[in-house]
Amino acid sequence: MERKRIAYWVIPLILFICFLGSAVYTAGQPEAASGKHQSALKGQYYLEDVVKIYVPSTYDVDQPIDNTPYVNKTLEKFSGMFGGATAVDGTGAWLSDDEQLVKEKVTIVYSFAEDLDKKKIKEVVAYAKSLKEEMKQSSVSLEVNGKMYFIE
Repeated sequence: MERKRIAYWVIPLILFICFLGSAVYTAGQPEAASGKHQSALKGQYYLEDVVKIYVPSTYDVDQPIDNTPYVNKTLEKFSGMFGGATAVDGTGAWLSDDEQLVKEKVTIVYSFAEDLDKKKIKEVVAYAKSLKEEMKQSSVSLEVNGKMYFIE
């Protein structure tokens, strides 16, 4: 009778330990940490860094213009620096000093980068400054790896 009682406790305990050990092992694997997609992309080439510049559609802050030449120039610059670029149209908005909503069309030109070093960052910032001057803006927005910078 005593052997049966021990078996009632030992068998569930062994099963629990096996289950727990399996869960701990799986959680330690890289695929488990990133989900299903990681295993499907394992071994694929990827680019980790992204640089985005927001090309305004105004000249001298408030005069609407066709920004196509500036977008094309930025696509060419980023393609030369990073091997390719993409442009996406959007609408930016902010509140003015008198709490009025100001909306403006904007084109976001972005590139993913393999080696985003200090030299390339300096080159992108210099380009953003030249774009700001050329378009007579108070600043140009530059996003690097999810952080927004206002280049003045």
